[in-house]
Amino acid sequence: MKRAFAFALLALALGAGAAQAAGPKIGVGPFGGYNFPIIQDDTGPGAAYGIRIPINFIPLITVEPYYATSNLGDVDQTFGGLPYTRTGFDMKAFGATAILGSVGGTGLKFYPYAGIGSYKLERDGSDEIKESGWNFGLGIGIPAGSKMSVQMRSGMDMVITGDTSRKFGSVTLGINYNLMSGN
Repeated sequence: MKRAFAFALLALALGAGAAQAAGPKIGVGPFGGYNFPIIQDDTGPGAAYGIRIPINFIPLITVEPYYATSNLGDVDQTFGGLPYTRTGFDMKAFGATAILGSVGGTGLKFYPYAGIGSYKLERDGSDEIKESGWNFGLGIGIPAGSKMSVQMRSGMDMVITGDTSRKFGSVTLGINYNLMSGN
């Protein structure tokens, strides 16, 4: 009886350890950076910032819901020989990104990412653009302690606008803090 009880306790302990190791890794990551238009002369570059929530259920893929905003700059243009200033877009986006690998943990990490989101571009004197879009790029994660890492990313956002799209490049720097380590 004692032997059966000991084996039951051992099996329960091993099962609990495996379940804990298999649990999700969840973090939070504020970021800031620079967003610049690509092949557009009606808006300028500007600051970008937001928050990401990386969730890693399996070792090879991390799903990352995000919210981002960017205040793009004004540009000076000439129309009919008269100079004028055109207001830059205020861009807001939310969606989810899939990362090949994980953004937390130990060691230097390089990772590609791609995602889909809902974008809203607004400015004075223009119709609001509220469309779906895609994002993709490369990131580098540098450990900064047992639960933190510094995240550097370079990417591109493409907002579909009918037959064309508006494209924006970005460079961001953020900090990821692991709320739940999963192990």
